[in-house]
Amino acid sequence: MQKILDAILADELDAIGSLDVPESYRGVTVHADEADMFSGLETRDKDPRKSLHVDEVATPELGPGEALVAVMASAINYNTVWTSIFEPVSTFGFLKKLGGRHDLPYHVVGSDLAGVVVRVGPGVTAWKPGDRVVAHCLDVPLEAPDGHNDTMLDPQQRIWGFETNFGGLADLALVKSNQLMPMPKHLTWEEAASPGLVNSTAYRQLVSTNGANMKQGDTVLIWGASGGLGSYATQFALNGGATPICVVSSPEKAEIVRSMGAELIIDRSAEGYKFWKNEHEQDPREWKRFGAKIRELTGGEDPDIVFEHPGRETFGASVFVTRKGGKIVTCASTSGYMHQYDNRYLWMNLKSIISSHFANYREAWEANRLIAKGKIHPTVSKVYSLEETGQAAHDVHRNVHQGKVGVLCLAPEEGLGVLDHEMREKHLTAINRFRGV
Repeated sequence: MQKILDAILADELDAIGSLDVPESYRGVTVHADEADMFSGLETRDKDPRKSLHVDEVATPELGPGEALVAVMASAINYNTVWTSIFEPVSTFGFLKKLGGRHDLPYHVVGSDLAGVVVRVGPGVTAWKPGDRVVAHCLDVPLEAPDGHNDTMLDPQQRIWGFETNFGGLADLALVKSNQLMPMPKHLTWEEAASPGLVNSTAYRQLVSTNGANMKQGDTVLIWGASGGLGSYATQFALNGGATPICVVSSPEKAEIVRSMGAELIIDRSAEGYKFWKNEHEQDPREWKRFGAKIRELTGGEDPDIVFEHPGRETFGASVFVTRKGGKIVTCASTSGYMHQYDNRYLWMNLKSIISSHFANYREAWEANRLIAKGKIHPTVSKVYSLEETGQAAHDVHRNVHQGKVGVLCLAPEEGLGVLDHEMREKHLTAINRFRGV
């Protein structure tokens, strides 16, 4: 592995294909025999630092249509948090169903990467060893007809590193070649690794015709606007001529979205919204108070689109505040996936709930192209080492992070990997916006 890393750091990428691939590598794992370790604990009390391990694992066999990538950097997504606390189910059920190489007593996790291709399997012609790449997380064989209009509808569609093994929080990762995209030349490894999952998800959820199909002039309510998903949704809204209403949870987070160009901001901590009276009953009076605040900011308009990802905690309010004929587009459910809402406000006002789950290859490619063109920017706030992945996941689980949390894998330090320094300098303020907050 050291020879591969040395070649990458020396920018001798043409030599990568002639170097031996190691028989094993470091990977961040959860263990099947620990799947019950948090039984009886509340979700908030489950600690990823106890369940995520850094192990030496065997290098998987490379199959047709696949690529093996030397991972310079990765990032934390909420699916890694779900995996680490074994909710809503243990991911070992996914691996057992998938079978073959993936059905192991350990699961190498992670759904983002930036790195260099070291090997490609039979049938791969678009990529070669030495290519600098990022990866999106849609793993799909496309053997069924259902996926040929939209790959997200394929019955065998899976999320790499969550529903498959050999994910990106590791020194090596196994991906399908149609997960690969060019690494933006003006970014560091850790910056390039961080947008993949959330940027693509936000693009499909908000911009794509498969999602909300946002248009100029739309008013878009964005929950968690400074977080992983929300920070990209805010950028897409601003770039697309929409008006974001950014919901955040602290003055510091409000300042971040303000610096991105957002003007309409709701600080939940300052307003003290409590949408639930208790564990079983919501408070419609709080929905109305929240809706009144939105109208105060917009001059009387309700949101055309609500960008929903917290789930249980906020969904009732989201359905209520959406304008007549508007859209609630939902994914993730990070506060809980059993949603409750008053259906009268949906059906009597012809609102739509649109489900969204990651993105197809075309959507992911377009989202990455916007990163490469400097239209959308990474939102990295903090970077950990591979050995500190448990703490990184804990940060995301407890929502003490901003934007995206990066993880260095093979990269020995931050700041490496930039090719286009002139373009980087042009966008440096935006690239660093989430740093140090």
